[in-house]
Amino acid sequence: MRVVTFGEVMLRLAPAGFSRLRQVIPGRLDATFGGGELNVAVSIAMQGGRSAFLTALPDNVLTDSLQQELGKFGVDDDLLQRDAAGRFGIYLIETGANQRGGTVTYDREQACVALRGADAYDWNEVFDGADWFHITGITPALSAAAAEAALAAVRSAQERGITVSCDLNFRKKLWRWRDGASPVDLARETMRGLMPHIDVVIANEEDADLSLGIAAEHTDVESGEIDSGAYRAVASRIAREFPNVSRVAITLRESISASHNNWGAMLFDAASGEACFAPTDSEGTYQPYEIRNIVDRVGAGDSFAGALIFALRTAELSAPETALRYAVAASCLKHSIPGDFNYATRAEIEALMHGSGSGRVQR
Repeated sequence: MRVVTFGEVMLRLAPAGFSRLRQVIPGRLDATFGGGELNVAVSIAMQGGRSAFLTALPDNVLTDSLQQELGKFGVDDDLLQRDAAGRFGIYLIETGANQRGGTVTYDREQACVALRGADAYDWNEVFDGADWFHITGITPALSAAAAEAALAAVRSAQERGITVSCDLNFRKKLWRWRDGASPVDLARETMRGLMPHIDVVIANEEDADLSLGIAAEHTDVESGEIDSGAYRAVASRIAREFPNVSRVAITLRESISASHNNWGAMLFDAASGEACFAPTDSEGTYQPYEIRNIVDRVGAGDSFAGALIFALRTAELSAPETALRYAVAASCLKHSIPGDFNYATRAEIEALMHGSGSGRVQR
């Protein structure tokens, strides 16, 4: 059995190190691939699970290169569909440092996934051999057609008894496909329509508000002030409003600067009404990782989602507290790795999870 993820992949173009685009263009940019749902599939495969990535791309050399990349990680490519219409999306990124935040510029209009509606996919083929389906709020944000496909996907998975997870992943530069509707209003309407088909909800500290209209009290994300306890109430309300939801995971990022973040998460179990936090100190009190000198935070949330899915599907990691500790450790390590993908292995993640965080050379 395998995890299927569904979304758009883009060509990621970035200056080396912490340079700004205006410094290096004309000049050289590092070209890699990235995209929320692909990042999750890569994390699962890197850690020893089986995953497949459903997407649509043009029939050209970029798609050939992506297919080679999927093979390198061991991600199944049988659901990669080539189209005559549409293009390969691009995003340009500047990595932030100190008080200068990172920036992302999208060039993804008319990408293949955005042009495809629900009827373009054979859901029987997509879900053959799958026991878990993962999607994010990025896919329905692309276009009305992609939103239709996302809804059909989660419905089809639910009908087949497949566990469905969704990372809300609000993107304010997207959600522009309905004239007269603000991105927040369109996101809330669309994502609330998907929610009755979701089992596991994943979000960051502001997604529940922007995507569902459920806000945490005593929290100011812009200033980096996070009341971790308030997110228990957020998760509980999500579970009350959508009784099909069995678990809610929320990552908690306190941003001191672009280079210095505190990082942790909460996992809420709807059946018991209990929430656990990770990481914790020796007395069990929530104590987030203090991450200094961040290399690249893009993909950290995806690495959390991928590791959480992997852990929940792995018997010895599946207890809620263990799964959460594993996922937070995995995403902590992602902050040290450039690019969208988390190259951390299961052994490295478990070493940090069990307290080996000194960064000493392993000989």
